[in-house]
Amino acid sequence: MNELFRKCTASALSCMMSVLPCLSAQAQAPPAPAPQLTLHQYLQKPYLDLFELAPTLSFTPPEVDTERQALKRGEDSCRNRFKDHSRQYSRQMEAARKELKQAGPKLENQPRHQLHCKIQNLELLRSEADVLSSQAIPHAYDNLNAKLDLLLKWPEIYRQTTAAINDGSYNQRRWADVKDIGFREIAPGQRDDIKRGQEAVEELKRAGLLPPQVESKAVQDYVRSVAERIAKHSDLKIPLHVSVLESREINAFALPGGYLYIERGLLEEAEDEAQLAGVIAHEIAHDTARHSAKLMKRATIASIFYQAAQVAAVLLTGGVAGIGLYYALQYGYYGLGLVLSLKLLGVSRDYELEADQLGVQYAWSAGYDTTGFIRFFDKMATKVGYVNGVSWFRTHPPFFERMVQTQREILFMPREGTQITQTPEFLQMKKDLAPITAKADKEDVNKPSLLLTKEEGCAPPRKLEYKPGQPIDQVCSVELQNVDQPQPAEEPQPTSQPQN
Repeated sequence: MNELFRKCTASALSCMMSVLPCLSAQAQAPPAPAPQLTLHQYLQKPYLDLFELAPTLSFTPPEVDTERQALKRGEDSCRNRFKDHSRQYSRQMEAARKELKQAGPKLENQPRHQLHCKIQNLELLRSEADVLSSQAIPHAYDNLNAKLDLLLKWPEIYRQTTAAINDGSYNQRRWADVKDIGFREIAPGQRDDIKRGQEAVEELKRAGLLPPQVESKAVQDYVRSVAERIAKHSDLKIPLHVSVLESREINAFALPGGYLYIERGLLEEAEDEAQLAGVIAHEIAHDTARHSAKLMKRATIASIFYQAAQVAAVLLTGGVAGIGLYYALQYGYYGLGLVLSLKLLGVSRDYELEADQLGVQYAWSAGYDTTGFIRFFDKMATKVGYVNGVSWFRTHPPFFERMVQTQREILFMPREGTQITQTPEFLQMKKDLAPITAKADKEDVNKPSLLLTKEEGCAPPRKLEYKPGQPIDQVCSVELQNVDQPQPAEEPQPTSQPQN
């Protein structure tokens, strides 16, 4: 029995010994390398990641050419699809108007009301298709091309930037005297803007163009405290007036004379205090350089506000006004001849580049993480901005140029102390804001999507082309029946009091 036990034990040990080397070798083997992403997959990454990755990547000219061609084909195909949708909606409107005309005055109230609603909804849907084809889709592909340029060009730009830092030549750039912030003059005459800003605010209020303030002292006080901290560490030489507006638009704008407005939607989208600070610093930079005052010499405040405050235009915050507001404005103001071109307002790419540079400096001076503005801009561009983007985006500097110049300025900033990214106060503001947002969303459920409705009591149209927050690549690539063949606007439901 003992002999049998020894043989079995020896056999078992022998088997174990034969297996252990394999197990040991398996445990000690290095992990498999992460799979290499395709060039297109890299374009989905945030700008900050690409700044870090670009020097380590290498793509062949054929790979780059293939990606460029694919982007061009994708943009053309997607834009043409929605141009065709716009034409189809126009034909449907023409048929509905013809039916209305043929029916004449004898048409009953309810059928007339339904035709009015149908035409109204088709106008809105056509405008939506126009915005997608002429603005949102080009913006999305501009973003992808900018990231492709960054992957190709940033390694050399980074080398030049590092060389400029090492030899001190970066100190020769404009506004390099960052240690003198607050004692330098960016543009003379800031005090001259105070009266102009007061008059602009009064005009907006009289015209009913300024949304009401958020009814939360805690939220107002918090945003004001962040803005005042940045203003204290900026070149602003006049008092700052800060208001948080009750608007779901992701926007902020500065009027002359230190009047700064932050809309509720921007607070909802910001992920940390550094992102909010980056946007506020950018807006304050517009005032220190007197950009808004210069623009107002070329147009009335009312016209600027239509295109700027309501459609996220004059002063950059990421360009993310809701597409709903844009085509609502198109719908409402086309007939009044008030659709404006930002080129007529004098929006300058130089203004935005100046505000980018000064904004980084002010965020740095106030102790914030200087990447906050890039991170917020990138989030909006990727998640919301190019679908919800509007026409002014096309008049501003290319994204590649803006992101590269901002990143260069960040690298030029002295490294001093710990930079603030997140704070308990920001998180508390989010909690204070949540019930305000919930209440507003509840009130908005049954509101019409048009700012100026010609026919009351209409059911809103089906949004066939786009769902809020939907990435533009899904809009362009997902084959949905209602995308391939746009359907007429939803037939309105009968109302208790049809309009004549």
